[in-house]
Amino acid sequence: MDLDQLAALRTPEGSAALAAAAELAGGDPLTAASALRAAGVPPTLAAAALTQAELRHRAVGKFGPAAAGMFLTRPGLEQATRRVVADRRAARLRAAGVRTLADLGCGLGADALAAARAGIRVYGVEADPVTAAMAAANAAAAGLADLFTVECGDATAFDVSRVDGVFCDPARRATGTGRRIFDPRAYSPPWDFVTGLAERVPRTVVKVAPGLDHALIPAGAEAEWVGVDGDLVEATLWCGELAEVPRRASVYRREIHQLTGSGDTEAPVGAPRRYLYDPDPAVVRAHLVAELAAELDATLADPSIAYLYADQPIRTPYARCLEITDVLPFSLKRLRALLRERRVGRVEILKRGSALTPEQLRRDLRLAGDQAASLVLTRVAGAPTVLIGRPVD
Repeated sequence: MDLDQLAALRTPEGSAALAAAAELAGGDPLTAASALRAAGVPPTLAAAALTQAELRHRAVGKFGPAAAGMFLTRPGLEQATRRVVADRRAARLRAAGVRTLADLGCGLGADALAAARAGIRVYGVEADPVTAAMAAANAAAAGLADLFTVECGDATAFDVSRVDGVFCDPARRATGTGRRIFDPRAYSPPWDFVTGLAERVPRTVVKVAPGLDHALIPAGAEAEWVGVDGDLVEATLWCGELAEVPRRASVYRREIHQLTGSGDTEAPVGAPRRYLYDPDPAVVRAHLVAELAAELDATLADPSIAYLYADQPIRTPYARCLEITDVLPFSLKRLRALLRERRVGRVEILKRGSALTPEQLRRDLRLAGDQAASLVLTRVAGAPTVLIGRPVD
């Protein structure tokens, strides 16, 4: 995609091509391309329209129905914030008194659009010309062009004295290759610039990869890990006046649930019990397993493994619960015999602290039968252990 192709897609002919491509999305790409060309759509415009149709189809899970009118790139879509997460972040900024916001590295505009929907005036800065033009087009499509404007330029050169809040989502993919960048020092804008924003603007928010090393969290910042339907999707640093607690795990399961704490408390350790809780990844990454253990009256069976054990099943949005029927020192021969005896032909395999590969174990078990079971590969007091159980609703 280049600026000329984007401009072509925004013409009446381009809109017609996009509508036709949307009808063909999800089918065979060659058949779809042939159909558009047969309808008189020029090859270059047909290819651009089909790419957008494919990306819009994939984007529905993040943006809902609004995805149908957005302009997207593959790297931009992968890094873009889900609408439910962006809307909540925008509401928190608005509640904190932010009325003007700089979005430094705004990408396709997902977070900026959420802030604009919340009534915040947003100034977006994006280094890539095509992405910047797409963000502006997305603002126009959403009817928010008066609240969200975009300039193509260097985010580090923006005058932050013009705003009372800053949001920064540094690029975590290499330009050209699209490969993930795991070292924050290689982000764009650079990490030292990003973390220095909090010293210049008291209300600063930084979106980072969920694998961020806790040692890199700025002093005094609130670090939040966000999970959506069991998937860990991002981490956020709330700096300056916005910091409320040291650590937060925000879990979306139909609605938002939030667990907070210091992040440095240790959970008690004991023997496995009847019920096992598998904490949401956001809870684990936020180092809030001890806080969850306190809520569930639970313990760890190994201080380094984030499985919790309790005597009672308690409904919680922060963990999945299994009822454990067997706790065995790991032995493939013994496990295979036990599952055969119980006619288990289907298993789900969970693992933490085990070097075994679930796919290989499944083959080695040579399952046959009409029953199902859950297997948990883990360690108990340092020893390789397998637990057999079933999910608790």
